Amino acid sequence: MTEALARPKHKNPLARTTQPLLPPSARSRKAHGLTLAASVGRFMLQCCGECGKYAYPVREACPNCLSPDLRFQDAPTGGTLISETRIEVTSDPYYREHMPWRTGLVKLDCGPSAVVHLHGDCGGPGSPLTLTLQLDRAGQAVFFAHPISETPNMEDDPQWRELTADPKHRRVLISDGRSPVAVALALALKKAGAARIFVGIADRWKPFSEQAALEAVEGVELVDLDLTSERSVQELAMDLGAKVEILINTADHVRPAHLFDAGAANSAREAMDHTVMGLMRLAQAFGPVMRSRGADGATGAVAWVNVLSIHGLSSVPQFGVHSAVQAACLSLSQWLRGELRQGGIRVVNAFAGPLDTEWFQTVPPPKVVPKTLADAIVDGLRRGLEDIYVGDVAKDIAARLFDNPKAVEREAGQ
Repeated sequence: MTEALARPKHKNPLARTTQPLLPPSARSRKAHGLTLAASVGRFMLQCCGECGKYAYPVREACPNCLSPDLRFQDAPTGGTLISETRIEVTSDPYYREHMPWRTGLVKLDCGPSAVVHLHGDCGGPGSPLTLTLQLDRAGQAVFFAHPISETPNMEDDPQWRELTADPKHRRVLISDGRSPVAVALALALKKAGAARIFVGIADRWKPFSEQAALEAVEGVELVDLDLTSERSVQELAMDLGAKVEILINTADHVRPAHLFDAGAANSAREAMDHTVMGLMRLAQAFGPVMRSRGADGATGAVAWVNVLSIHGLSSVPQFGVHSAVQAACLSLSQWLRGELRQGGIRVVNAFAGPLDTEWFQTVPPPKVVPKTLADAIVDGLRRGLEDIYVGDVAKDIAARLFDNPKAVEREAGQ
């Protein structure tokens, strides 16, 4: 049975911070089909279009009929444990810091066998298991086996926490407390066991409607943070940089504008400064110290979350400026992902459909309420996802982009 994770003691400021290491990351280009599945929480394997057999490891031709028609598709998640190994000694630098490590050989219900990481509560050989695809610290897909029935404190298993970004006992910074999702996020993080929640507020002398609700959440501390000011961001990073294990960037600047409007360029410039350059200022100030703390114990720095609009993937004319800004944020987020991966920090993009706020009054339903978005972000952190699609609009656009990007482009705004 997994022991409950104890709240960490204060770190000795004189102690050396462990340097982050990454597990082996070499993969074939074809194997990144598993990476795509793991990033969104799906369990997919190659399936032959001719004989219908599932195949693993990833290969170019079906091992049953030699057909080259192997496509990744959702597969059954059940399996049976054939054998297990408790690794005590290894030459790999990353795993050497996490010994002992439990692995096993599992016979999947859909046919193939695979070597997997084993949860500590899994039974012995012959036990039925449930499998998931997870992203490891290097951003590559691995198999992880869980017991079928839920067990006490199973989310605290050390191997599982290495593959997720659970907020439990971690300190979180929410970049914009004026965001409509800030209160819901604070409540969801507190429920998930976050130790401390810092909420950035620009121009604190200006009152806002959600201030009392934020202050009422236990563990929340309001801090000065103006994303349009490099000095403000740097000062907060000097004060809190070494205390933040999860950073959630909720900054947004929605202003309807059409391309041919006289003030469209000014609207775009203002939105870029607040959102895109704000993200860059955050990254430059908080990124290096978070990357250096990627191996700082069971509650070390683990994730950076960007709350984005799904229209960063598919522009909508009515909110063209917003769409362009979100697309720029997505590109910057991918750059940030490459930089933070060296420290094992997961960069999560939460793509939401139109929020149920005043700026999207003219947009027809369905819309996303802040609580739904907040719960999805926390769930994504606890499951170790990299891309989260929230709301019917976001999920629909994501599915159609995967199928036919040009159709999505032509239908935008209709």
